[in-house]
Amino acid sequence: MELTIDKALQIGVIAHRKGELQKAERLYRAILRAQPNHPDANHNLGVLAVASGKLLEALPLYKQALDTNPSVEQFWLSYVYCLVKTKNFDIARQVIDDSKRFEIPQEIFASLESELRSLLENSQKSSKKAISGAHDLKQKEPNKDQIDRLLELFGANMLREAEALAILLTEEFPDHPIGWKVLGAVLKPTGRLDQSLIAMQRSVELSPEDAEAHNNLGVTLKSVGKLDAAEASYKRAITLQPEFAEAHNNLGNTRKELGKLDGAVVSYAKAIALKADYFDAHSNLLFLTGSMRFDAEKYYRYARDFARNVSKTVGSELAHPPRSSEKKRLRLGFVSGDLRSHPVAYFLEGLLAQLDSSSFELSAYVTFQGEDSVSRRLHGLFHSWRSLVGISNEESALIISRDSIDVLFDLSGHTAYNRLPIFAWRAAPIQVTWLGYFASTGLPQMDYLIGDPFVTPHEERQHFTEKLWQLPDTYFCFTPPNFDLSVSPLPVLRNGFITFGCFNDLSKMTDKVVAVRAKILGALPESKLFLKDKRLDDELGRASVISRFASHGISADRLMLEGKSSREEYLACYNRVDIGLSPFPYGGGTTSVEGLWMGVPVLSKKGRYFLSHIGESIAHNSGLSGWIAADDADYVAKAIAYASDLEELSVLRSGLREQVLNSPLFDASRFARNFERAVWGMWTALL
Repeated sequence: MELTIDKALQIGVIAHRKGELQKAERLYRAILRAQPNHPDANHNLGVLAVASGKLLEALPLYKQALDTNPSVEQFWLSYVYCLVKTKNFDIARQVIDDSKRFEIPQEIFASLESELRSLLENSQKSSKKAISGAHDLKQKEPNKDQIDRLLELFGANMLREAEALAILLTEEFPDHPIGWKVLGAVLKPTGRLDQSLIAMQRSVELSPEDAEAHNNLGVTLKSVGKLDAAEASYKRAITLQPEFAEAHNNLGNTRKELGKLDGAVVSYAKAIALKADYFDAHSNLLFLTGSMRFDAEKYYRYARDFARNVSKTVGSELAHPPRSSEKKRLRLGFVSGDLRSHPVAYFLEGLLAQLDSSSFELSAYVTFQGEDSVSRRLHGLFHSWRSLVGISNEESALIISRDSIDVLFDLSGHTAYNRLPIFAWRAAPIQVTWLGYFASTGLPQMDYLIGDPFVTPHEERQHFTEKLWQLPDTYFCFTPPNFDLSVSPLPVLRNGFITFGCFNDLSKMTDKVVAVRAKILGALPESKLFLKDKRLDDELGRASVISRFASHGISADRLMLEGKSSREEYLACYNRVDIGLSPFPYGGGTTSVEGLWMGVPVLSKKGRYFLSHIGESIAHNSGLSGWIAADDADYVAKAIAYASDLEELSVLRSGLREQVLNSPLFDASRFARNFERAVWGMWTALL
């Protein structure tokens, strides 16, 4: 008989009470795999963690339980007590002060408030006294060997070992910052952001003059969507250490997401000036210049600067045997940090499954630490899978060369986790950039850039240092999501008002985009706009969006603002959207295609360079050419016109998934044949 979640919880609780803790833990974890937000399973697992002395593990579990069911007194109490025990006094005080939002009955809260506040104050006083006394006695701290070992493990990217030692040090020396500092840093890559944030905050409390600690805190704050707080942390780090190139770069990233583009450029330029071989900063500057404010001349200059600085780190390029036209099977290598739950993987998986295995042998070279269900699934599509994390660019190039890769693909361009300097070593005889980026890499060793007639028209070939290779239909092909989600009837028919939607990153929502959307909402007084982004989990993020639209006369009740969710939940949200509005010039890619699969037509605007053309390619290849606006005025007019013809919109929605599944955008077999011809064409060109 299948074990239901309720039954599993019941058995787990009984095992817990009997002291069969391993059995209880297995059952609680099984419940959370099926239902990650289950409040009782989260809370009970937290109780087990506390019993084992793992207070940091318990905190996010208690918080999740409380967030999911804020009316349970025990969830609230457990969270507050754990916060006090881990010396997170400010957060504990805030939770107590904000008790009303947790829906705890006030008569219960009143009886507990004085006790909790007394516990909080006494614990804080005891902590201060202990710290003071420890200083008087030359505070006990880890010895040099322990610190060196911890930093050695972290530097070698041995994260599990570093985490274990960091936890030991935080338990033995809770008032010394080094354990907290490293613990916060190793927790973040594994997605345990709540725990990472707690550790980072503790590190800053204990070492307020440590610029690196403030920078690390900023990184985690940004990851959880607290951009204003992250910006403040980076600024503090720079105040303490003005030559801190990494903090300047991180400040640039945060400013970019906050829409402070001029400030972002200044930050990136400062980071590069301080550290010419800081290639991440070069890439960030290029990404910004190639996306939100494309300037062909500036982009070309920045790309050349990047290539010149990379060349200074490269010795002699690697030599390869002469290419042969008699070759029957090519070895293809793919360098990427995105072979996981990421848009690159969503566009890659279907192709890899369809490639002719008798003609191609595939090797993955991953540049991101960690795996998930998507990466584990992709494993089976490759002949070999190697991690390049922690390996130098030169050694990585030698590894790829020794693997006798014939055609090497960069799937990142100037995005996160790219390893473009590997390509400067000429790791393979043919090198190609594709899929993960939307502009030139600038590297003379990158032979080709794959595009299509819409994103890389020949009249714009001067934008690229690579040779353009156009696929006949589309330069990417989407793998349908593996979820059983049906397309709902047109939402306006049940709501009585049109819902426009955009689930793109809010950094793409420029002031011009806000102004255009406000005109659409103004022309259709009953309509609403549904925005979804991780930044909207934060009160400041929501307030900022509301304020921006209010300046155009659009009230908050016209906006539906939601934060991050699982991919399945996110896709289901399209069933609440009638018409998608792609931003510009940085339009939607993955979000637009996912919207089409969910039956939502997407309005885009004609662009003038690769990135701003992506919406055109998607529209042409999905049979929706009429959904491309010529300019801002046409964008507004088309939105109003399509929203005014509900019968036509309803008919389109009912058949849109089938329409796009039969289009080049989703036809993996057709795309694979085009891709295969392109690869062989590159191999034999100029032989």
